[in-house]
Amino acid sequence: QKQLVESGGGSVQAGGSLRLSCVASGFTGRPYCMGWFRQAPGKEREGVGLVNRDGRPGYVPSVKGRFTISQDTDKNTLYLQMDSLNPEDTAMYFCAADTWRCGGLVRSNFAYWGPGTQVTVST
Repeated sequence: QKQLVESGGGSVQAGGSLRLSCVASGFTGRPYCMGWFRQAPGKEREGVGLVNRDGRPGYVPSVKGRFTISQDTDKNTLYLQMDSLNPEDTAMYFCAADTWRCGGLVRSNFAYWGPGTQVTVST
């Protein structure tokens, strides 16, 4: 059974940092594509960034330069380092994966999802 489990969320003051982790299990080899999404209350789920099997990350403009995606293939773990956080980053953060394509940061492009981890940034 393919599973993704996020951790590392919490509360932080503006300007602070958090590192989220996503452990993947049950996959045969590494997923073709892994990504991070977030959803604030009353808003649509939006993409944050993704990384393909070659390890090349891509980010949406609102987080570029502040967020960094990395992965530890030995631990089957994807990370999201978030720096210079601001209250607009407050959301539930989700890890997502797909096993056969990396078609971009669109929700429908990812077949597997974690339950999410909450990030709250206060002023």
